[in-house]
Amino acid sequence: MVSAADIFTISSKKEFEKITLKVFRHQYDNNAVYQEFCNLLKRDKQNVKRIQDIPFLPIQFFKSHNVLSTTDPVQETFTSSGTTGAITSKHLVTDLSYYEQSFRMAFSQFYGNIEDYAVLALLPSYLDREGSSLIYMVADLIEGSNNPHSGFYLRNYDELITKLTTLDNEGQNVLLIGVTNALLDLVEKQSFNLKNTIIMETGGMKGKRREMIREELHEILCNGFGVSKIHSEYGMTELLSQAYSLGDGIFECPPWMDVLIRDTEDALTYIDYGKTGGVNVIDLANYNSCSFIATQDLGKKYSNQSFEVLGRFDNSDIRGCNLMVM
Repeated sequence: MVSAADIFTISSKKEFEKITLKVFRHQYDNNAVYQEFCNLLKRDKQNVKRIQDIPFLPIQFFKSHNVLSTTDPVQETFTSSGTTGAITSKHLVTDLSYYEQSFRMAFSQFYGNIEDYAVLALLPSYLDREGSSLIYMVADLIEGSNNPHSGFYLRNYDELITKLTTLDNEGQNVLLIGVTNALLDLVEKQSFNLKNTIIMETGGMKGKRREMIREELHEILCNGFGVSKIHSEYGMTELLSQAYSLGDGIFECPPWMDVLIRDTEDALTYIDYGKTGGVNVIDLANYNSCSFIATQDLGKKYSNQSFEVLGRFDNSDIRGCNLMVM
């Protein structure tokens, strides 16, 4: 068994690798969906000796299967956003303390004490529905800030503009976390010259606007908010951990999370630093579901272990992964 304490006190690459292999064996034994997937690839406990041998479950399985490595009761079901009628992912969470410990510790690692901030959240498309893991995390950060000015904003932009300008002028450290299209709406309504505010985008136009490359998006937001960098959060319904970018779209992971870049032509092969491929995520906080996820994101990893996300590819672009129809 691997405990939460084992996961959240990882302090070296060697320790990460040791615990990752233990988690793989646990999930192989206790997750019927994952075990069947591994067996189809002819990868079992005996022939997985290193991280690169571990099979990564295609993220689409969270749409079609209950991905669980425990028989404990489900405490919360997180669901993905999607267009009307589309099948959405569901992440069955049996122990919310893993999620809470993960996002609280990761935020502290990258940004320090949450009580140093007023947290303003502009997440209308997420607030409009139930089951958002992002809303769960941000609500906890708002509460943890113990700041009377922290809170959610739906579409009350005028109120948010006044609050943001006032707090920043008063020298209050502010974290404005927003979905991309809503941040663009805000700077179209009002331009700012912020000195004490971090702007963090959570990605996704959600079909509200045309997609644009990160450089273009961040230039518009930097100019609109009067800041030098746009921060970003990389997370998803199927994960209980987040990576953060403090600017320029370069992400770093907390110690219990890592990414590998797979060849888009051969899903079981990894490619060199600096080359573009599919993003595989190891998230050890997913101990009770599956910690090894093959996402639909395209990205690059660098020799200092940072990575960037370059976009997404659809099912027609994914080769060597016919087992997704299992």
